Amino acid sequence: MPIDASRERIPLSRERILRAAITIADQVGIEALSMRKIGQELGVEAMSLYYHVANKDDLLDGMLDLLVSKIEVPVSDGDWKMALREQALSARAVMRRHPWAPRLIASRPRIRMGPTTLRYMDSIAARLLQAGFSWEMIHHAMHLIASRMLGYTQEPLDAGDRVTPAEAASGWRILAGEYPSLAGMLAQTHHDDDTEFAFGLDLILDGLEWLRDVS
Repeated sequence: MPIDASRERIPLSRERILRAAITIADQVGIEALSMRKIGQELGVEAMSLYYHVANKDDLLDGMLDLLVSKIEVPVSDGDWKMALREQALSARAVMRRHPWAPRLIASRPRIRMGPTTLRYMDSIAARLLQAGFSWEMIHHAMHLIASRMLGYTQEPLDAGDRVTPAEAASGWRILAGEYPSLAGMLAQTHHDDDTEFAFGLDLILDGLEWLRDVS
């Protein structure tokens, strides 16, 4: 593919590469992302990207770190529960704009978290410390809420793409014979990912507050 001369004049940088990679992942999915596609997007040869990203793993970790930088972090004073709630919902909005990101986060080794992600998680630990939690409680809380503070959760009943109403009705009839309580719940409720996310987040934060106050 010929190189676009107008884009060659813009200096290549790590951030430009990461932003281009995110754009491509948004368009075609993270599985289809390649150095060749990034080079085409930027109008450069793919090999020139390696002056700024060491390899594919470095690229993926950098993409996630850049996304975390988009999460709004409230000022440190004020109500800790409200601040963490706002932070998690901001992270949720970022993940919704980049639906490939939660899967990628879950697949990356924690030891390779970038500096922005590490600062972000450190700010959560600091907020819990300021709220009066012990180090032990902070440790448990961080494990419990880590995924929600990055804007995603694992859905135990998620079957992939949402089914049509007709498919759902057929499924409920099949389920009702052997699993009437589960079928009844599915038939009488409406699932909304964002509502479920906030519901679980509030339960966790309320529970942490209760444990802090009784310990």
